[in-house]
Amino acid sequence: MDQQTLRDRLYGCYVTIPTMFNDDDELSVNLDGIRQHVEFLIDGGIQTGTGVLLACGAAGDFSSMSFDERVAVAGAVVDQAAGRVPVILGAQTTSTRELVALARAAEDVGCEYIQVSPPFYFAHTEGDFYEYILAASEAADVGLIVYNTFWTSPSVSIGMVEKLVDLPNVAGLKWAVPGGAPFGMDRIVSMFADKVSVVDNNGSFVMSHILGARSIEIHPANYWPQWAVGFLHLLEERRYVEAQNEVIRVLLPFYDLWDDMKQYTSGDGYADKLLMELVGLPSSRCRPPTRDVREAYRDKARQMLLDIGAPGVVA
Repeated sequence: MDQQTLRDRLYGCYVTIPTMFNDDDELSVNLDGIRQHVEFLIDGGIQTGTGVLLACGAAGDFSSMSFDERVAVAGAVVDQAAGRVPVILGAQTTSTRELVALARAAEDVGCEYIQVSPPFYFAHTEGDFYEYILAASEAADVGLIVYNTFWTSPSVSIGMVEKLVDLPNVAGLKWAVPGGAPFGMDRIVSMFADKVSVVDNNGSFVMSHILGARSIEIHPANYWPQWAVGFLHLLEERRYVEAQNEVIRVLLPFYDLWDDMKQYTSGDGYADKLLMELVGLPSSRCRPPTRDVREAYRDKARQMLLDIGAPGVVA
């Protein structure tokens, strides 16, 4: 695809699919459960023009999965999506060699994009990061989404973004800023929304949309996709007061629950998985070292779903 098409298709609800595991000793990957979940999301309105699907992101347990497992999950998502919604492979890694291999594998299985963050653990320089992104850009014909994971690695500077957006297949910026950073998110959206698709991972959805952001990282889509698509339509129709009220009504209770769970375990995706289970979807625990939250938080999570009016809550 040409650069403009890649940017245009990176639009709407950015849905990170949890990776489901079988209840066996190895917690092996449950590809059938993942396929069922993709169909649930598409049936709920997450399709080309309203969203994209991310396989093997943080909420998809990428950090506890092998290379082959990541590729298999991405392939299953692409196969089930069958062209109805764009698919992204999460390509976070500490190795440029593995990043190149992930980019090529993503192209081979039919993903349109990869999501790329600065390598974690070591405090790499911006020169290191630029060459890392350049290697992925040259390795495969997929769009690149640059993800600013400031909580695991040095934050990407505006000067670096100015260089990256000139690479021909950089299609998006998935962005958040540290708490309290003055005008950080505003500045990124206002400076780059006319060049790439900006994905708000900061929760400031109304402000970002006003400034030109095209996509929103929205966890409740995993258990209530109709709500997520309806929320997107409120933004598109510039019904911003109603949209902000929905943030307060539906999103804040989710993040309050997640914050509570963080006192018990670390990782990502465990809140999504429990809430999916509570509306009757295939689900599982996360792989260790993330602990299983389901027994400790099932009642509180069910009550949250009832309070916000989510459909299909099981007894």
